[in-house]
Amino acid sequence: MASAPSKLYADDVSLLMVLLDTNPFFWSSSSLPFSVFLSHVLTFLNSILLLNQLNQVVVIATGYNSCSYIYDSSTSTNQGSDNGRMPARCVNLLQKLEEFVIKDEQLIKEGLREGIASSLLSGSLSMALCYIQRVFRSGPLHPQPRILCLQGSSDGSEQYVAIMNAIFSAQRSMVPIDSCYMGSSNSAFLQQASYITGGVYLKPQQPNGLFQYLSTVFATDLHSRAFLQLPKSLGVDFRASCFCHKKTIDMGYICSVCLSIFCKHHKKCSTCGSVFGQAQSDVNSTSNKKRKTPET
Repeated sequence: MASAPSKLYADDVSLLMVLLDTNPFFWSSSSLPFSVFLSHVLTFLNSILLLNQLNQVVVIATGYNSCSYIYDSSTSTNQGSDNGRMPARCVNLLQKLEEFVIKDEQLIKEGLREGIASSLLSGSLSMALCYIQRVFRSGPLHPQPRILCLQGSSDGSEQYVAIMNAIFSAQRSMVPIDSCYMGSSNSAFLQQASYITGGVYLKPQQPNGLFQYLSTVFATDLHSRAFLQLPKSLGVDFRASCFCHKKTIDMGYICSVCLSIFCKHHKKCSTCGSVFGQAQSDVNSTSNKKRKTPET
C-alpha cells in the first residue's frame, strides 16, 4: 500500500493495533480454548517487539458490552521478568485482561442482549483509529500503523453502519485492517474491511497452529509485504445490512438522498426523513388530471 504524501513513515517500523476478541459466548463453544489462543497471541506480540526495538504494540480488548486498552508497549517501562517465568509485559497484559473480562461479565449480567452473541467490534475499531490519529499528530516521523483483528464472534448486523464508517475512515487514513477470523464461518464485515483497506484476511484451517499463521502472515511490516505472496480472499461477501431490522439482505431499497438501506418499501426514510415515491405520485396525479380535462 502506498504511503500518504503528507506523512513520513519509517519503512520497517510498525505500530500494530491488536483487537482481541474476549466474548465469552464465543469462547465457551470454541474448539480452541481461550487460554491456548492467548498463549499464541502473547508469543506473537513478543516476536513483533523483538523484530525491531522501535516497533510498538497496542492491545484493545473487545468484549460483549465494552472495549478497553489493556496494553501499550510505549508506556510499559518494566521489561524484566516475573520470577524468571514470564515477561513483565505478559504479566501486566494478563492482569489488565482479567480485570476487563470481570467488568464485561458484570455488564452482561446487568443487561443481556437477546439473540445476539457478537462482540463490540465497532467500538474497538473506533478506539484503534483514534489512537492512530493521535500518533499521526505527534510528529512528522512515526511508525507505519496497521490494525489486526483477532476475531471469533459472529457479525452483529446492528453494528453495520458503525463498522462501515470505521472501515472507510481507515481507508482514508491509509491504515490497512488485517483480519484473522477464528469463527466457524467467514466474517462478511472483516472480509470487507480487509478488502477495502488493502489488508489481509485469513481464516486458519488449523486453529492449534495459530502462532504459525500469525508469524508468517501478519508479522511482516507494510514495506516488506510488497516482496511477499500473502494469501488473498477467494470471495468477499459484500452484502449489506438493512437499517430498519439490522438484517443482512441480498436485495433492498436505497434512499437516494442519504443512501440508507431498507429491506422493505417505506413511505418515508427513517434516517433523513425524505419521502419515497413522491415523484411517481406526482406523475400519477398529473396523468389523472389530464384524463378528466374535457375536450374543446
